[in-house]
Amino acid sequence: MKEISWNEFEQVELRVGTIIKAEVFKEARKPAYKLQVDFGSEIGIKKSSAQITVHYSCEELIGKQVVGVVNFPVKQIGPIRSECLVTGFYDENGAVVLCVPDKKMTPGSKLL
Repeated sequence: MKEISWNEFEQVELRVGTIIKAEVFKEARKPAYKLQVDFGSEIGIKKSSAQITVHYSCEELIGKQVVGVVNFPVKQIGPIRSECLVTGFYDENGAVVLCVPDKKMTPGSKLL
């Protein structure tokens, strides 16, 4: 594991967002969803692709709060431009479990 400085960590904008739209990403090579995540008035709504189909359905994702990185450069993933990285953890089978706040938070709240 590479050690980083506190200054480097502070540069990563980890924010709480609320998923407002989720749909199957039909063009993806691996099963994935196209998401729209609302990060509040300062940051706005950002699009993302997420390989989270094992543990989540599109319906249950709507309204779910997640932790996302909002200051990475845009990444082209097939036909969509991913504007944020929705974070998660790999389970014992390699499927992603989302990183979520355990209490309702204001969209755009910054991880300390």
